[in-house]
Amino acid sequence: MTGVNDDVPGGRELLRVEGVTKSFPGVRALDGVDLSLRTGEVHVLLGENGAGKSTLIKMLSGAHRPDGGRILVDGRPGPKPGGQPAPRTSGQSDPKTGGQPDPKPNTRPGIQDGAYEREGRGERAGGAEGGGESAALREVQIRSAQDAERLGIATIYQEFNLVPGLTVAENIFLGRQPRTALGLVDKKTMYARAAELLARVRLDVSPRTPVGELGIARLQMVEIAKALSLEARVLIMDEPTAVLTSEEVETLFTIVRELRDAGVGIIFITHHLEEIGALGDRVTVLRDGRSVAEVPASTDEDELIRLMVGRDITEQYPRRRPDEPDEPEEPGAPLLRVRGLTRNGAVAGVPVFADIDFEVRAGEVVGLAGLVGAGRTEVARAVFGVDRYDAGTVEIDGAQLARGDVRAAMRAGLGLVPEDRKGQGLVLDASLQDNLTLARLDRDTRGGLVDRSAQRRSAAAVAEQLKVRMSGLAQPARTLSGGNQQKLVIGKWLLADTRLLILDEPTRGIDVGAKVEIYQLINELTASGRAVLMISSDLPEVLGMSDRALVMSQGRLAGELSADEATQDAVMELALQPPGGNPTSSDSNTSSDTHTSTDTDTNTSNDANESAMEGSDVR
Repeated sequence: MTGVNDDVPGGRELLRVEGVTKSFPGVRALDGVDLSLRTGEVHVLLGENGAGKSTLIKMLSGAHRPDGGRILVDGRPGPKPGGQPAPRTSGQSDPKTGGQPDPKPNTRPGIQDGAYEREGRGERAGGAEGGGESAALREVQIRSAQDAERLGIATIYQEFNLVPGLTVAENIFLGRQPRTALGLVDKKTMYARAAELLARVRLDVSPRTPVGELGIARLQMVEIAKALSLEARVLIMDEPTAVLTSEEVETLFTIVRELRDAGVGIIFITHHLEEIGALGDRVTVLRDGRSVAEVPASTDEDELIRLMVGRDITEQYPRRRPDEPDEPEEPGAPLLRVRGLTRNGAVAGVPVFADIDFEVRAGEVVGLAGLVGAGRTEVARAVFGVDRYDAGTVEIDGAQLARGDVRAAMRAGLGLVPEDRKGQGLVLDASLQDNLTLARLDRDTRGGLVDRSAQRRSAAAVAEQLKVRMSGLAQPARTLSGGNQQKLVIGKWLLADTRLLILDEPTRGIDVGAKVEIYQLINELTASGRAVLMISSDLPEVLGMSDRALVMSQGRLAGELSADEATQDAVMELALQPPGGNPTSSDSNTSSDTHTSTDTDTNTSNDANESAMEGSDVR
């Protein structure tokens, strides 16, 4: 489905951004961005990491203020938290006075007296494409989240804004709890309303459940329910499918379509290009802080990629395998050998993972696939020494590593890029230079003093190699886009001369251009004789970049597939193998009758029974 939803009367313009600019120290984040949104449409915002998408939505949600340009919204009052009409801001039309502007002068800084009224007249005089009621647009200053809420704008960020110690209902209505006549929190009403919202998003959990007990996919649904509680007219969704399984994505799409049909305008940010045609109506493409194109959602994916990155990408998964004709070298000797790795679970007889055997050879990429909660991340963390294991051995170049010793693993040439790059891979408030040189601090230290000049030289070299977009090496890591943050984590291990790099969800939340750059870096690593163990829930990524694929099921290694044998069906057959089933590969280990109990796979332990792999439908 493409085009504006004509079933919504008028299809009027809800929101318009005109020539917005924003600069941070050394960085021009936005440089004249234009965007419009109508009732009953899904408008996709597309761009590389660092293109300005996050800055733009933070302006619309009140976190940032523009340096220049205008933001205009439909002059009709937005909902007040709790569903009540919002109080009128000065200059907004009052239905009680026949639509005349409030005569009270506008005293807010940055808005001249009567600016709303003049803007309304300007739109009437000039008209607007699509007709309807664009004349109601008013220029506004969004200075806080409360301002955005009053205007009917709700945002679901990629990073959740939930309090783990509070219940689901308390999070949904945080700061907006319904009150009794005595001013006390009306818990009965709050839990009843929360239950209705949870049913609306198809989330089968009690509103009294503490949020800290939920897995990451359910947290996403709670965020959506929270946004729905605002009864917003404009809903901004930042990468809402990044942590969802295929089944959950379909549920989300159903909810989005229902909201669209009800007249809500939705700004949808995604890096999954196949989602655009399935859900979107229009697409605005940002590149280097500028809006470079507005196209229909039916636009070919190759053209969208070209608009987004400014060049053609001929291969989405540009793996150069050692056994290909132009790559005659066979994989070398084993760099990593894992034998009988086992970790007991909290429940007797239910291991987190058991009897894990595999090896990774120099010059190859080994993919580790499986369902959410299969134990992939737990195995990787145990190999690197972050988490304990109860049996088995880990060897590097034939030398056994001590259990639970990260320093020993690093000295042996292991590196780990964790799936939670912000929480575990970076020191967010530290500079790029400090983050890049963190894993080689001992080498840059002489007589107890750090050689800062040597750090600067090495950090500058790897930042240039990885094409990190930055204002300078002193820039805090927190201010980088997701793709550039991931490059920073990888760069840290390049500077540490890592021989075997474990990549856990290396491209989650990263645009297609940055993905290809990371894939090319993987090729460079293996071409130099190093090796990569890649964990990914994006099945096409596993198939496209792996020389061999290992598949885990319920804490066991269910099978191994060569690049020629690895298909989506073959991987899923192993990943869905029932307890006690027989693996289809002769190199497989037999799956046990255990069920994985995870506690480190990014809060997915409570969702370990999900029956679909993220990315299995070529997302």
